[in-house]
Amino acid sequence: MISVTKLLFARDYFGDRLRYTKSAHTMRNGASEGVGPVVVWNSTKTCNLKCMHCYMKSDAKKYKDELTTDEAKKFIDDLAAFHVPVLLFSGGEPLIRPDFFELADYAAKAGVRPTLSTNGTLITKGVAQRIKDIGVGYVGISLDGLKDVNDKFRGAPGAYEKAMKGIENCVAVGQRVGLRFTINQHNARELDKIFDFIEAENINRVCFYHLVYSGRGEAMVHDDLTHEESRAAMDTIIRRTKDYEARGLKKEILTVDNHCDGIYMYLKAKEAGDDAAAEQIMKYLSMNGGNRSGIAFGEVDPLGYVHPDQFTQHHTFGNVRERAFGDIWQDVTNPIMAGLKDRKPLLKGRCAKCKWLDRCNGNFRTRAEAVTGDFWASDPACYLTDEEIGL
Repeated sequence: MISVTKLLFARDYFGDRLRYTKSAHTMRNGASEGVGPVVVWNSTKTCNLKCMHCYMKSDAKKYKDELTTDEAKKFIDDLAAFHVPVLLFSGGEPLIRPDFFELADYAAKAGVRPTLSTNGTLITKGVAQRIKDIGVGYVGISLDGLKDVNDKFRGAPGAYEKAMKGIENCVAVGQRVGLRFTINQHNARELDKIFDFIEAENINRVCFYHLVYSGRGEAMVHDDLTHEESRAAMDTIIRRTKDYEARGLKKEILTVDNHCDGIYMYLKAKEAGDDAAAEQIMKYLSMNGGNRSGIAFGEVDPLGYVHPDQFTQHHTFGNVRERAFGDIWQDVTNPIMAGLKDRKPLLKGRCAKCKWLDRCNGNFRTRAEAVTGDFWASDPACYLTDEEIGL
């Protein structure tokens, strides 16, 4: 995850305390000194929508053998013991779980900051208030375009209007809320409109995800942006973030799942002759160390299996029903887990030779494996030129 706001303006938000510290890039089992990884828990596979790029392949049906309430509380206890700072409740649609509020409250009281990733369609005024009262740190609502584009992605007419109501209800109770937007060929032209939208709706935050070819997203590899389109998208994100700052608007802008974004920001600052900005960007990239799936970020699926991240569920390290999460996370007998914690010697192709490897750490492994069949191959979504990476 790249905080565009942090790199450009040194603005401090909660997640920056985990991403940009002097110790972050040296960690092997957590986000920074003294804490474990941020954990996504896909708490259910059931969903009321059917998104075309869903990495979980979720559907509106009941799935068997998901963690029970008691098992989930034991899991949360284990996270607290391992000093996990944040638990992101995801899905499917996590609000479909009847015990969501009980478990989010349990996490908060255990000292693990609960956050929520949702499609927003189930957030009534009452739900928004309960989320706020529990102390959920952040609600991320997935929106992949404005009305027609979003509803096409979500596989459900009316999904946009319901998500909009969910956003409005969060804003009304003072709940911190943001958008999760996956950039691809179908919606890249709407980036400027999305920036207009979050300003008009008083939304605090937006995460622009790069497409990962996982789950139903495997079929969308040809819907990803070209390298030239990725650069143009980043130009828009940088331009609009700077515009917010110039007008005194405090919005947290992030990009996710493509760590060459940070290097691109550095190169653009150098190209513009802004050496001070370039130095600041490189300082934070050096602290962070690039992609940290399997290190500072992990995922647990609805059945309790542990994975490097939510897009890499085809590689499994253990089950929280059988062993504590912290024990699984530190066990390097699995070659993928061991490799993720020290991946540089294993990387191949452009990634292995890239002069920015210490700042990117090989980008996203699942995309490389989806295209080449090799987990350690170069990430095909890196849009930097050979000249820019020192080849």
